[in-house]
Amino acid sequence: MSTDSKTNAGLFERAQKVIPGGVNSPVRAFRAVGGTPRFIAKAHGAYMVDAEGQRYIDYIGSWGPMILGHGHPAVLEAVQKAAAEGFSFGAPTEREIELAEEILSLVPSMDQVRLVSSGTEAAMSALRLARGATGRSRIVKFEGCYHGHADALLVKAGSGLATFGHPTSAGVPAEVVQHTMVLEYNNLAQIEEAFALHGSEIACVMIEPIAGNMNFVRASVPFMTKLRELCTKHGALLVFDEVMTGFRVALGSAQSLYARLIPGFVPDLSVFGKVIGGGMPLAAFGGRRAVMEQLAPLGPVYQAGTLSGNPVATACGLATLREIRKPGFYEALGAKTQTLVDGLLGAAREAGVPMVGDCEGGMFGFFFARSVDDGLPQNYPAVLATDKERFNAFFHAMLESGVYLAPALYEAGFVSAAHSAEDIAATVAAARKALAR
Repeated sequence: MSTDSKTNAGLFERAQKVIPGGVNSPVRAFRAVGGTPRFIAKAHGAYMVDAEGQRYIDYIGSWGPMILGHGHPAVLEAVQKAAAEGFSFGAPTEREIELAEEILSLVPSMDQVRLVSSGTEAAMSALRLARGATGRSRIVKFEGCYHGHADALLVKAGSGLATFGHPTSAGVPAEVVQHTMVLEYNNLAQIEEAFALHGSEIACVMIEPIAGNMNFVRASVPFMTKLRELCTKHGALLVFDEVMTGFRVALGSAQSLYARLIPGFVPDLSVFGKVIGGGMPLAAFGGRRAVMEQLAPLGPVYQAGTLSGNPVATACGLATLREIRKPGFYEALGAKTQTLVDGLLGAAREAGVPMVGDCEGGMFGFFFARSVDDGLPQNYPAVLATDKERFNAFFHAMLESGVYLAPALYEAGFVSAAHSAEDIAATVAAARKALAR
């Protein structure tokens, strides 16, 4: 007998008949944690409400974009006004210029920026631009960093530094990834050896400065310093994937954090998404003028998009950026996030459960350690060694208490300006109850 179609289970059953796996992005299927995904009916502020009317404190925030919370009045007004003027024109608009100017004013490493529709598209285009600008084919990425589902980036490590990667997805021919090297995050020896072997052939190194797809793992300052030195020495471009961290961890994004710690530090190319669209499909990539002018119509590197710079999406993104640059915004957001992480770790200590965590701005992560002596993971193998079973049990206990965390050990969490002190306290109380089990 069919399940009631108005329940989460009923909707999931119905979805699986017409959508592969019942979802339009794999992590939504709850495969990593088990159970039935929640189908969201509406959201407001710091909360989401599912098809059964259950309200959750939302720590996904559409996987990062909703830094102001859902339905912020200024953003809503901007989107409604833009929609009334037209959904899409396929021609330039003044608002595209305004958004580009706003982004560039906050990220001094970039002279120019190209707007696109998704993080995958931005990363793919930045990669092509890096190859076109350098005339080289080989690229370096790091295990545990996700840069979208472009073929050349869906790669696992080869058997050694003299070999290249292997596809991690069916449908990606081995020859497509033959020029992709996958190294261990925060491993200084590996990156030095890679450049010693292939330095003159490497077009770029692409990295998430704070990896959000192996939960929350920072690139160390010595590691980032060495990346910058090696790229400069060998003529490769350093590409910062800030789709997740951009305007989420700081007003100047993650690169501004490293610039404070490494004199003169700048990436060569930067990739943005999520926050710059405010929840609409919008992303961007940018860099120095000399590199960006290699793009069509000025240069030989082709890139195009019918919906790039969409007028409704740019209105949403522009309104969001204007709100987050108001004085005191990041101080307040960072304090909330730190209070949440401190509360979770405190609850774990009370329960005698080994847990480690970290945060920056409105982004956070935590891991169930195997031992009280374990520190924060520094790379993907260390993340894999954490306690997945305990995380899954914790996830479901929190969900039952009305707290919606990412349904996978490998995903970071997000706090918004809409989260109140009461929301944070309620979350910590739910965690204390869950951990006591």
